[in-house]
Amino acid sequence: MSLLRQFLIWKYKHISEQNFIYILSVLVGFLAGIGTVSLKNLTHYIQLLFELDFFKNYQNSLYFIFPILGLLLVYIIKQTWLKKHIGHGISSTLYAISKLNGIIPRYNLYASLITAPLTVGFGGSVGLQGPAVSVGSALGSNAARLFHMNTKTRMLLIGCAAAGAMASMFKAPIAAIIFAIEIFSLDIAFTSLIPLLLASVSAVVTSYFFLGTDILLRFELIDKFHINDIPFYMVLGIVSGLASVYFSKVFFAITNFFKRIESRAKRLLIGGVAIGSLLYVIPPLYGEGYGVMNNLLKDDHLAAIGTTPFALDLSNIWIVIGLLLGITIFKAVAMTITFGAGGVGGVFIPTLVMGSALGNAFAKTINHMGLNFDVSESNFTLIGMTGLMAGVLHAPLTAIFLIAEITGGYELFVPLMIVSAMAFAITKYFISHSIYTLKLAERGELMTHDKDQNVLMVLDIDKVIETNFIILSPDMKLGDILKEAVAKSSRNHFPVVNDKGEFLGVIRLDDIRHMMFDSDLYNQVKASSLMHADHGIIDYNQDSMTAIMNKFKTTGAWNLPVIKDGKYYGYISKSKLLTAYRRQLINFTQ
Repeated sequence: MSLLRQFLIWKYKHISEQNFIYILSVLVGFLAGIGTVSLKNLTHYIQLLFELDFFKNYQNSLYFIFPILGLLLVYIIKQTWLKKHIGHGISSTLYAISKLNGIIPRYNLYASLITAPLTVGFGGSVGLQGPAVSVGSALGSNAARLFHMNTKTRMLLIGCAAAGAMASMFKAPIAAIIFAIEIFSLDIAFTSLIPLLLASVSAVVTSYFFLGTDILLRFELIDKFHINDIPFYMVLGIVSGLASVYFSKVFFAITNFFKRIESRAKRLLIGGVAIGSLLYVIPPLYGEGYGVMNNLLKDDHLAAIGTTPFALDLSNIWIVIGLLLGITIFKAVAMTITFGAGGVGGVFIPTLVMGSALGNAFAKTINHMGLNFDVSESNFTLIGMTGLMAGVLHAPLTAIFLIAEITGGYELFVPLMIVSAMAFAITKYFISHSIYTLKLAERGELMTHDKDQNVLMVLDIDKVIETNFIILSPDMKLGDILKEAVAKSSRNHFPVVNDKGEFLGVIRLDDIRHMMFDSDLYNQVKASSLMHADHGIIDYNQDSMTAIMNKFKTTGAWNLPVIKDGKYYGYISKSKLLTAYRRQLINFTQ
């Protein structure tokens, strides 16, 4: 008897299911913290290599070369070793929850852990939050599978891992819990909240143990919130919303452009040259961009902008504002090109970088219009990050609580709520779903807080399709139909299919009942003259369970044919579909 099996037997006898979930949530939080710390350290060591004096002498030129080199290494690893597709961390995790019952392949445990530091460490303009969630979610999923936990627990542990990755990355455990609930659509119930809390705390403690008190975003609130600044915050909310729409539109446009290029090598060449050129012209786009955010939060815009290849007068504040707006505009471009070229990373951090540059430029514009206004540039930098996060990620609560935790208090809670609410509302008006979820929603594969919708989504179409119908050919005569089909089948539906397997129509028992005993017709009437079209045909490859349910509703039928790859595949009955729905609903509501 294996050691694992002995443990499972012991666990069954001595530990309740609920207590074991609590133990697993602590373990998953710890592992997610380890994964996040490893990602950060590997990236940091690669970046330290390029800070040697030899590289500093050619820094601007190497801004062009390094990202291409990093993307090339990722390409080689993907092609020769992994030989697997590495999707965007959060989007892939959401797909696994909605369509794969929370089963995440084991290679996700190490794929992002290797490729993301190479992408970011060599200057790819993406973040590590997405890969951290990917690694953590794979750990949560496979831990659940190892200990034979059910589907619902597996999904909960994936949420725990996502919360752990977020908590470990930013040392913000409350925001991490809200992130898991808001992004992954977890039910807010006591039974799920406690594991999320345990995982989040476990991950934060792990991060403190390995990294000490050092945090990625260093900010100490000095300037207090003034009620007179509310109109400016409202304008920033509108600007942040429009910037979020721009960010999303650019992301999808560039992504679709690269999808049209079939060759991965060609995508690497085009994307590598493009990202290298962008980073040469705008060095602050290099890597994740924490230096940009931290320097702007310290009111040091010169350090944030760094050394540009052009002889610009940075004492002119309007040139500085123009450069900050350049970072705002081109961060989304640089990030998406990095993805298009084959890089591995996340969207979360670039969103914060873009928001920080926008908020700082907005505050500088107010302060230098000559109207004697004086607003806190560091506060507006922080609030700008909130606006972009709320808009781009469609996560206003995560945005509010993350920034509140980073500042160490709730002094800015009012402007945080104003800007995040306005930015989210404006973005939602133009773009129905976030970057993470839009494509999944379009395919009907997105888990939401709508329980009915979720139940339909997780239903497996293969489990409700019935294939034991006797198939008729269009040339089959009535006598043969009665002898070979009606007499041998308990069904009253008989699909008519041609030699190519294409569905032509259906003959129901009621269609031939009146002629069944007229032997003169047995050799005269063919199936082709008896069959009729079946309305509401289901396309196996295209129709979601929601669409299938709607077809039953609109047609009033009790049985609908299924077509797969243009050929007849089987039938779905309303009774079997509703039975499967009820069973799945019980699982969701337990």
